[in-house]
Amino acid sequence: MKMDHIPFPPWIRKGLSTGQQYKRTEGLLESMQIDTICTQANCPNQRECWEKGTATVLILGTICTRNCPFCSVSHGSPLPPDPQEPKRIADLASELALQYLVITSVDRDDLPDGGVSQFRSIVEACRLRNPSMRFELLVPDFKGVQEAAIEALDPIQPFVFGHNVETVPGLYRTVRPGGNYERSLRLLRLAKNRWPNTPTKSSLMLGLSESDEQVLAVLQDLRNSGCNRLCLGQYLKPTKDSLPVRKYIHPDEFAHWRDVAITMGFDWVLSEPFARSSYHAEE
Repeated sequence: MKMDHIPFPPWIRKGLSTGQQYKRTEGLLESMQIDTICTQANCPNQRECWEKGTATVLILGTICTRNCPFCSVSHGSPLPPDPQEPKRIADLASELALQYLVITSVDRDDLPDGGVSQFRSIVEACRLRNPSMRFELLVPDFKGVQEAAIEALDPIQPFVFGHNVETVPGLYRTVRPGGNYERSLRLLRLAKNRWPNTPTKSSLMLGLSESDEQVLAVLQDLRNSGCNRLCLGQYLKPTKDSLPVRKYIHPDEFAHWRDVAITMGFDWVLSEPFARSSYHAEE
């Protein structure tokens, strides 16, 4: 049997939901021309989240300047940032009465600031409507401008600061060739040093042939970088051309990793097959 054709185990099943709230969320996103990582990454939790009236907005377009083979987001030359995007997202937050919003973006190595000013503008626009609204920023690694990016985000504190290491360093060349493991850890350290009381968060995909020893080492590196929130989920191929799944991790193994992470000092851990960076983030 080819590794590309490992059959789905029984726990990799998601029910479908297309109720009234799902359709309302879908309609608002479409009419307001707002992109989500839910659709761009073919997230298995999309229907569940939209049914609850939540979505993770994807800013700065749908074209990434990098080309990581685990991801289904398009690669190429993106358009300039849309100056109307902050207003549209603030309108969406008002329509859905959101109290918690996760904002993420494609990598924008083409922009001098890596796109950080758009994150800031969106938070500011939403807070003009709802000053008590809370945010989780799931940011790229801001290659070459990390200090400036942290400085730019300082005025819009507080929030949860998230940046995903995605996989173990031994798999970066295959899984995340556009990234750099040490650079990602450095960004998390910079954030924690600037905002000691701000939760910092990272995520790791399992099932790409990483070893238990490698996973444990990453968890320790994250703790040493001050990261205190952790998400562990099963890698699933988002498209037929994406990297193959090498192993389906049993829910009991995810439960084990949750216990390990809590023992290591993480104070918020989501570890289950369908866990994704923004899944249940509002909780």
